[in-house]
Amino acid sequence: MRHRNVFNGLVRSLMIGFGALAATACSVTQQDSFTLVTEFPPGFKIRGEAQYVPRPGETCTVPVKKGWEHPGFKFFKQELSEKAQTAQFEVPLTSVEGGCPLVLDNFDYEIYAKYAAGPVDVGREYSGIQFENGVVDGVSLPSPITLQRQCEWLFRTAGSNRVIAKILKCSSVMSQGLSQNPVAESPLPRAQMAGKALKVSFSLSKEERPAVGDNWVRFPNGWKRCIGKSLEDAYAFCNGNTTDFKSFRMPDGRVCSIYPGCTE
Repeated sequence: MRHRNVFNGLVRSLMIGFGALAATACSVTQQDSFTLVTEFPPGFKIRGEAQYVPRPGETCTVPVKKGWEHPGFKFFKQELSEKAQTAQFEVPLTSVEGGCPLVLDNFDYEIYAKYAAGPVDVGREYSGIQFENGVVDGVSLPSPITLQRQCEWLFRTAGSNRVIAKILKCSSVMSQGLSQNPVAESPLPRAQMAGKALKVSFSLSKEERPAVGDNWVRFPNGWKRCIGKSLEDAYAFCNGNTTDFKSFRMPDGRVCSIYPGCTE
């Protein structure tokens, strides 16, 4: 994963937290790490990786990957839970691989969430945060830094049976007081992260919306799928026809005429 987002034109992605650092975390001192606190709604899990590069001024290189060994990476994981969950982990700011001093460069992650019971009824989203050298003059980095992420489900129909499938989309949310903090609007200064806490909170919108425009018509009690050119029309754009609709299937197999309530 080498995926970076931009937050308000400056943050290249909000930090989101995750997974376990087990024995490695135990050996990292507070002065060489920051505390990552993560909050997730039910049905979510996270897989993340911290990537390290040679410390500024070093001429060494990160050792080449061998088999299951990934020099320059530390992997994090937070398992899926049917309940809301909070976790806390220590993330190293530096590392040493093959005698080469390394510093944290970026943290990329994959958000994974289930919307139904089937093994394929999942959505994924990717993002991360970048770290930089130096400090922000005249600004004290708060602790904790609180970042928020709003997720939502985008629904569509897929296949000849028109089964409901969903796409997970997560976006940055300006936290209270965050706009007054210049540090939160830029890549995080690595040198000022030592001993700090970074809290990343995910929430899931109660409202869902169509993944594709002009496919559905909204009614007071839900959404109806446009018929398009025919029942076999996989794209089925409305094109002004807001009176003819077709049925679809829920992930559990129910044949429905309106989403999400199934029957009118």
